[in-house]
Amino acid sequence: MRATLVRRTAVAASVVSLALLATACGGSDSDDKGEAKAPAAKDTATKAAVKALTAAELEKVSLAQGDVAGHKIGEAGPEDVSQAADITADKKECEPLGHAFYAAQRGAPVGTAVRKVVQEPKKGDVKDAKDPAGALAAGLDVTTTLVALASYEGDGAEKNLAELRDAASACAGGFTLSTKDGKQKFAKVTEAKASGGEEALAWTLVMEEEGVQVPLKLVSLRQAGTVATFASLNVGAAAGAVSDFELPSEVIAAQVKELG
Repeated sequence: MRATLVRRTAVAASVVSLALLATACGGSDSDDKGEAKAPAAKDTATKAAVKALTAAELEKVSLAQGDVAGHKIGEAGPEDVSQAADITADKKECEPLGHAFYAAQRGAPVGTAVRKVVQEPKKGDVKDAKDPAGALAAGLDVTTTLVALASYEGDGAEKNLAELRDAASACAGGFTLSTKDGKQKFAKVTEAKASGGEEALAWTLVMEEEGVQVPLKLVSLRQAGTVATFASLNVGAAAGAVSDFELPSEVIAAQVKELG
């Protein structure tokens, strides 16, 4: 029943415990100067010199109320973040997507910080008495995003994104996650475009239950040794009021600005 899916996703949106996915592309080219061996040595030195931010430092560059117009921002609670050990997939190679989906730690980050960002309904869009269906859709067209920051030493951040890229490619045809709340089937994973930082990836994950498909968005980007992951759910999409929704571009841009 659609009602089952709507109820489950609406609850997840309110506590931001469902973290979702979206695609990506992007990156940066390194300079090619000197002889062939010189860039490799320089790259190795640069990676080794990457400074991982502590949890306290990540808190200072995390989003705060007022950083994104039209959005409410607060700290994530224990109910918003899952443990990697609690999330498994029927295909082992798909587990990194599930971990990112639920803001679970991946690898060995030096520090982490998590925020939940809830878009406010656009007041002017929900009062049209001549089009109650449209007004309802507008009122439900609200995106909730879990923003997780994690910092890594050396090339840990690059490996983090590479792992997600490989998982999305291997699991494009779908997979099933098992969590403490039960199983969740994903029908497909498709790449999307995102920008920001030195490297950005994004996907749309389509969750399926009893024949109903709901798009979820996941973006992951890297700035130096810090990875920022944005997992988004749209209440209107979960309720079937809208077919799809945009990436939280304003939220992403604001977080990239804070990372510097």
